[in-house]
Amino acid sequence: MQLIHGPEVAAAVLAECEKDIAELALMGKKPGLAVVLVGDDPASRAYVRSKDKKCRDLGLHSVKLELAESTTQEELLQVIAGLNADPAIHGILVQSPPPKHIDESAVVMAIDPRKDVDGFHPVNVAKLALEDRSGFVPCTPLGCQRMLLHAGIETSGANVVVLGRSMIVGKPMALLLMGKGRGGDATVTVAHSRTKNLAEVTRGADILVAAIGRPEFVTADMVKEGAVVIDVGINRVEAPELPKGYKLVGDVAFDEVAPKCRAITPVPGGVGPMTIAMLMANTVKACKLSDK
Repeated sequence: MQLIHGPEVAAAVLAECEKDIAELALMGKKPGLAVVLVGDDPASRAYVRSKDKKCRDLGLHSVKLELAESTTQEELLQVIAGLNADPAIHGILVQSPPPKHIDESAVVMAIDPRKDVDGFHPVNVAKLALEDRSGFVPCTPLGCQRMLLHAGIETSGANVVVLGRSMIVGKPMALLLMGKGRGGDATVTVAHSRTKNLAEVTRGADILVAAIGRPEFVTADMVKEGAVVIDVGINRVEAPELPKGYKLVGDVAFDEVAPKCRAITPVPGGVGPMTIAMLMANTVKACKLSDK
């Protein structure tokens, strides 16, 4: 059984970014990323800090904007408009979820698609569906695809089940894997909580991508022998015996599923590090495309 380690794959992606950043510097260019946080959510604040640190470690131009919880929709849209117009900024990310009074879909629509390094703007969703490589793909599914490639997992002709149908992971993951070319050409089924005979469906998967958002939902009876399992879930569950009082688990019951697998990602240490790595890669790509 092969463990696909996220930090190892992320390091390879970031090494490629460093090379591209050095080449861009010779042309007088420096990729810039702006991360906007509205409110005081501790988890969101931690994510923003980690993204800002990674930018600075790579030598990117990093702008971190922390706005008050009371920031209005109009004020936030004005901030985005300013970033859209700033030539030093190539990527814009508004940390999700925003406070309840903010219309997140309107925020996504306000970001220039050429700077939408999260890949959520309808223009980029359409480009993904049309296999137009000038668009941006959401970072987590893009990272999952990269992990499969790094591990030497053949997707062409494989039966893939994507468990989850969100616009953040499930749907773009399916589009990526069914697309033509390297890392694609798979036969993809998208399943979810309302799928009939779900265990039977997932047992048909050569590659199972679990992104349903339920701790340890995928059990051994749902996975066939020799399958590859990519666990996208990160769930906090109570563990009073541990110093922190909780532990992080995936959407897959790792201990019982792993022995059946040809390859599997752990949680933590699996997909998680890939999201920030692919965000950096998308920002570098945006800088490269900025003159076109």
